[in-house]
Amino acid sequence: MPYQWPADTDFALWELDVLDRACPTCRRMMYVCDHRYRHLHTLDGPVQLLCKLNHCPDPNCPGHAKTKSPEFEALIAPPHWAIGWDVFCWIGHRRCARHFSIPLIRSELLDAHAIRLSDDAIAQYIQRYQAMLAARQQDPEVLRRHYHGVKEIILAIDGLQPEKGHETLYVVRELTGKRVWFAEALLSATAVEVRRLIAQAKQWAERLNTTVALWVSDKQGAFVTGIAAEFPDVPHRYCDNHFLRDVAKPVLEIDSHAKVQMRK
Repeated sequence: MPYQWPADTDFALWELDVLDRACPTCRRMMYVCDHRYRHLHTLDGPVQLLCKLNHCPDPNCPGHAKTKSPEFEALIAPPHWAIGWDVFCWIGHRRCARHFSIPLIRSELLDAHAIRLSDDAIAQYIQRYQAMLAARQQDPEVLRRHYHGVKEIILAIDGLQPEKGHETLYVVRELTGKRVWFAEALLSATAVEVRRLIAQAKQWAERLNTTVALWVSDKQGAFVTGIAAEFPDVPHRYCDNHFLRDVAKPVLEIDSHAKVQMRK
């Protein structure tokens, strides 16, 4: 559903034109054939984009049937969005860096910038931000720059299950650079599926030309067999958090039994 703007909204007019007026096919000078209007929110206030659409004047040119849009439009906002990149990054930063809830983001947008968005719209923008952030985190060139000069790394794998019966999200992290490499939800934690994730981590390490010095996990059976198969010469250590939690289980059981006896 398109965004409903109040009738009295005061828009700032931004006119956009193409940078190169020469036709990409025949190099003749293009002319403005139409205009496209867009309304969107920015942190500086509502904006109306006036995009001048160009095409080749020669009917025999293949470029005549194609319309060229201003290049700067994509730098202001993606197609069909009601907000600009600045508002989008503001929402993503509040959510991922400061862990704001959606109602809090909505109220602060309204109070600080007079931007009125629904909870559903903010949730959709957050999902898109997280998808872009995940793709950025896994960009090979970014990883190469991040691990430039690093000779040894430490990898960890763990499964996160929100509720019983739901998919378990298996996360592979690199502890030296404190970076999440990748994550994948698995319906069943079979040895074959887990080994596939460990093999993917091995490919990443080889691509970065780094040596895996240590693996850390809660030592589930699938983790033990998969790491031993893909990294036969790499030590595999128990995660401190899981170790202490497992050590405490017998104590908790004895304490619970003692409480029952005391009540009796």
